[in-house]
Formats: sequence, C-alpha cells, structure tokens
Amino acid sequence: MPTLEIRDLHVSVETKEGPKPILRGVDLTIASGETHAIMGPNGSGKSTLASALAGHPKYTVTSGTATLDGEDLLAMSVDERARAGLFLAMQYPVEVSGVSVANFLRTAKTAISGEAPALRTWGKEVRGAMENLRMDPAFAERSVNEGFSGGEKKRHEILQMELFKPRFAILDETDSGLDVDALRVVSEGVNRAKEETDIGILLITHYTRILRYIKPDFVHVFVDGKIAEEGGSELADRLEEEGYDKYLGANKSVSA
Repeated sequence: MPTLEIRDLHVSVETKEGPKPILRGVDLTIASGETHAIMGPNGSGKSTLASALAGHPKYTVTSGTATLDGEDLLAMSVDERARAGLFLAMQYPVEVSGVSVANFLRTAKTAISGEAPALRTWGKEVRGAMENLRMDPAFAERSVNEGFSGGEKKRHEILQMELFKPRFAILDETDSGLDVDALRVVSEGVNRAKEETDIGILLITHYTRILRYIKPDFVHVFVDGKIAEEGGSELADRLEEEGYDKYLGANKSVSA
C-alpha cells in the first residue's frame, strides 16, 4: 500500500534575523485511500508543512525524514516529487501569463507520465472534468489563473488533481475564499478523485465546513509547529465548539 511517511520533521525559514524554526518535530503517516485533516490556528505551521513537502526553496528541512513508498522525498527535486505522485493544491494559486490552461494541463500531464496523452481522448477527459467542476470550457484557452476569481482558481487546482491522478494530494486551505456552492463543487471533485484512484489526501484547513463534504478518517490538531492531538472526525466537531484556546496556552505563534 502506497504510504507517505513523515518522521520528526523540523523546518525553518530564513528571515532578516536569521533562520526561524517553524516545524518542531512532525510525525505523520498517510496511507493510500486515507484522508487526513490538519486543523489549527493561524501561524501554527500548517502551510509550512505543505510547502516543505512540495519542495518550496523558501523552507529548509533541518532534521527529520519524509518518504514516499520508502523513497526519500526530501532528496527529490520539485519535479521529481510530482512524478513520484505528490500533488499540491496551493492556498494561493499563481497566475501564469501567456500559457493557456489547455497547454499547461497537457504539458504537465506529459511531464508527469513521461508521454503525451492522445489528443482525442485527452480533450474528452479535460472537457468532462471541467463540466463536472462547473467550469466554462472557454477557460481552457485563457492564461493560467489570469483573471480567475478565487473560486475559479480553486476549481482549476482540483481539475489538475483529477487529471494528473497523483498518489498523494496536499490540499492547502482549498476551502478558503469559496462560497457555499463552490465549496460543494470542489469537494465533490476531491471525492471523485479519491473514489477513482484511491488517492491519499492531506487536507489543511481552519474550519470544519469542508469536512461536511470531505469526510476525514483522521483529524490532527496542529499547534506551534507540531501535532498536539489526534483523533477521528469527532475531534473536528469538538474544535468547532471549543476552538483552539486549550492548546495554545503559553505557546508562541509561528509564521506559516
């Protein structure tokens, strides 16, 4: 069974004052077909975990390990991590002027799989996925994320996930900025991908509203750069009622 395994991961970020520790010993194992939700207050390091696993150069792993099926994920370049089956849906998707969505999707699919998909079947697959996500087909000819609303950018992220079929997906606050209808459509896309490919999912969020649509197998409370408590979906319900105050105490906030 494919497994993403993180052990005692410590990560820092460079600041004007020097390296600043963000992650302080994260332990987490995600198996194929499992959905893990990470919840926590602002500044707890949730997005740092996502970025570090994806290989963002801003973050430095100072100790610990992360493996994908026993292979050293941290030793891989960003593109090697993608080809190994890791996908990141970004909290703030970037705009890429001059590159159409259609060209981007086919080029990325080719880079990941090692061969170009057949145009006829690929076009049908893209159109079907866009229809499921309630995306206007005209978006295929627009520059990547340029002029897209927040909801349109998030739908495009899930479109990529459905088409690229990764083994593990990190969804970094995919629910942020979505209205009720867009949240439901995006969540349905995540659930479709899981049903079709048995993908493992790491879902990072502040709130429980997305968990009404995407049911987590495990919930992890993230505070001060590490996991403070773990449980099932009932833990998310408790957080909705009680908030994070009991975990914060004297902990100092860290920048995510």
